Amino acid sequence: MRCGKRFSLAAILAALFFAAFLFAFGASSQDAFHFVILGDRTGETVDHVYEQIWAEAAKTNPAFAVTVGDTIQGGNDATADSEWREAMRIFDPYRRFPLYLTPGNHDIWSETSERLFRKYAGHPPHYSFDYGPAHFTILDNSRSDDLSADELAFLERDLEAHAAQPLKCIVSHRPSWIFNAAALNRDFPLHRLVRKYGVQYVIAGHLHELLHYKLDGVEYISMPSAGGHLRASSKYEDGWFFGFADMEVRGGRTEFRVKELGGRATALNDWGPSGLVLPR
Repeated sequence: MRCGKRFSLAAILAALFFAAFLFAFGASSQDAFHFVILGDRTGETVDHVYEQIWAEAAKTNPAFAVTVGDTIQGGNDATADSEWREAMRIFDPYRRFPLYLTPGNHDIWSETSERLFRKYAGHPPHYSFDYGPAHFTILDNSRSDDLSADELAFLERDLEAHAAQPLKCIVSHRPSWIFNAAALNRDFPLHRLVRKYGVQYVIAGHLHELLHYKLDGVEYISMPSAGGHLRASSKYEDGWFFGFADMEVRGGRTEFRVKELGGRATALNDWGPSGLVLPR
């Protein structure tokens, strides 16, 4: 009888231990994850590069993917729908993880193109989402080099509503911040909001060149191309290459890696405002 009681107690303790393990694993599954960021597909597109970028990025089994815009070539309302259908065919094999699109100037240029972006992206031109401890704000500067007053107002409302999230990232297509970041100007509207709400990463595309600026602890990043043309005299060391980024989030810490298509992998801090800090 006592033996039976000891067995029951052991079984109960084992069950409790297993349940606690499962609870802990479930609670922390979104605290340790990684995701990928893809640059521009279009803008004098180089054939088949975007598909190769996707294949390499997907092999890392990301929790989700974010683009920085220019998914279609665009510019023509009559052909935009067929271009979006073509892009969706590229994405189809990777539906196992969520995809968050940012609107670029090749994606939205008219009311019709904005309507199509909403249809195929599944969200408005600006929006936000959470994943575990991370919050992402996607801004729309597809039709302006600057962030409009309306976009900045949306950003402030969004950041205020998600102030408790420990990791915050802002993504837009155009690097509207680039001249201020390069000049180390700490007093422009976006940066004031970034500092106020503790944003760590501000990411953009459009230039097709990897550039990295640090300002008051904020990482401002221009993404390399994922298929859009490279400058004729371009060099890897200057940030001109096809690739994508992979960010790992673990225990409140982040690691941002840059991966060249079929080649080198580097840390974000290996890059600066003028390209590779230490050539490899």
